[in-house]
Amino acid sequence: MQDVNRLKLVLVEQKKTSKWLSEELGVNPSTVSKWCTNSSQPDIETLARISRLLDVGIEELFNKKFIESVSF
Repeated sequence: MQDVNRLKLVLVEQKKTSKWLSEELGVNPSTVSKWCTNSSQPDIETLARISRLLDVGIEELFNKKFIESVSF
């Protein structure tokens, strides 16, 4: 799977851990780990929650190359 999200980088930039995020979202830490490694992706509702928790725009959670590859 291609690198769709930048979640791991945003967490590092904000000095937050995936464990912290999993606790805030009420999800299993392995789920957040899968998101961070791009093995799976959070749904749009969860992305919105992550965006609010990290105080970043949803677009900042996506890899720029992925956004450019998606045609609307």
